[in-house]
Amino acid sequence: MKNTDLLKKTTAAFVPTLMAASLSLAAIPALAADYEFNIVHLSNTSDEDYDGAVVLKDYVEAQSNGRIQVNIYSGGQLCGNPTECIEALQANLIQVFNTTTGGLSNVFPEIQALDIPYIFPTDRVAECALNNEMLVGPIRKELLDRTGTMRLMTIGNTGGWRNFATTNKQIKTPADVKGLKIRTINSPIQMQLVKAMGGSPTAVPWPEVYTSLATGLVEGTKNGITDIMGMKFNEHIKYMTLDGHGYMASMWWMNNDSLKDMPEDLQHIMMDGFDALREVTTVMPKRRQIEAYNEFKASGGTVYAPTAEEKAQFQEAAKPVRAWFVNEYGAKWVETTENAVKSCEASIDEAYMAQN
Repeated sequence: MKNTDLLKKTTAAFVPTLMAASLSLAAIPALAADYEFNIVHLSNTSDEDYDGAVVLKDYVEAQSNGRIQVNIYSGGQLCGNPTECIEALQANLIQVFNTTTGGLSNVFPEIQALDIPYIFPTDRVAECALNNEMLVGPIRKELLDRTGTMRLMTIGNTGGWRNFATTNKQIKTPADVKGLKIRTINSPIQMQLVKAMGGSPTAVPWPEVYTSLATGLVEGTKNGITDIMGMKFNEHIKYMTLDGHGYMASMWWMNNDSLKDMPEDLQHIMMDGFDALREVTTVMPKRRQIEAYNEFKASGGTVYAPTAEEKAQFQEAAKPVRAWFVNEYGAKWVETTENAVKSCEASIDEAYMAQN
């Protein structure tokens, strides 16, 4: 199917939903705003995505003195999955949407370079690299070139770090993954990681993970602790291994025409609002994971932090994933990401030295 046909089909399916949502708000007096934007995120209102959206809304509405109005739609109210939402964003039916690398992989599969296992060594390096124009700039340009409509505004976090979590077996080294049925998202690179460690990757949609863990369809998953506790996976998950193989980057996209239709001063306010969103979505998972880990332990869960030697074993076992990615998609985006990481590591080392 041609892209134009797909877009027409998506638009036809989407407009009634948007009209219904608009009708439900008909009783609310209209604000005297010059520009109105709809933000959609697929998580619920207890998620950092929502916190970030609220901060963005508050900032731009206040700083624009009411010239900008932002409407937030949580939990897939206007579109139900990343593909549908991206199509709606391109059609300017919604104006802002956020995705993980997996959610964007149909449009830009090379973006999975951000999910190369262990490519980000620490929070500080990850946060620096994902806010570094030597990485963010090329991604922004690439998506604008490919789509003409999708502008990357910022990259935050959604859920902290991906770690191995299992129902019946504690993972301490990559050898312990062998033979386990591990749930992944429908992302080739996520599946390759499990395969590299001898496990059996099983793609399961998010709403079906709880049941899949309960029935034994999968024996583990790769998620952050806040997601595990929020979805009550701890009723089946009993072991967490803090291997930190993936930093859950969340890319926030805006319809480029919607941004550029505003005068420059309002564009700058919107950009500043997204930077405030980035700060919130980066910090909130760190804060929330404290209670989440305590609750996990209180419910009978065990958390294991690999030793430096064991962490090195995980990194060594994952090396074939990088080679697979380069063979599949080329080296450009891996090297772009790695160069941003090296630049950040150097600047952080300089900061350490300055404080000695």
